[in-house]
Amino acid sequence: MKLPRVECPKCHRPTAVAPMSGSLAQGRLARHDDAGARRDLGGFLVSCSESLSIVDLPEIGRQMVFDLDVPDLASAPEPEAPDALALF
Repeated sequence: MKLPRVECPKCHRPTAVAPMSGSLAQGRLARHDDAGARRDLGGFLVSCSESLSIVDLPEIGRQMVFDLDVPDLASAPEPEAPDALALF
């Protein structure tokens, strides 16, 4: 599943946003490293302080619309019944 991306408010990197249960308009930023402080003194990656924070989703969940060419059933002709064949 491809997650939408938003700009992190602190480090301004495009970051994936995972939807939250119970909210169609908000999600959590994925954990990401800060571009300015990539490693601490021990050499380990340092996560951005805005990781896992709640942000607004770029597009609020909406119903998909399908463009189907469905004929009007009231004016459709009655289909012909196929000839019955004996089973035995």
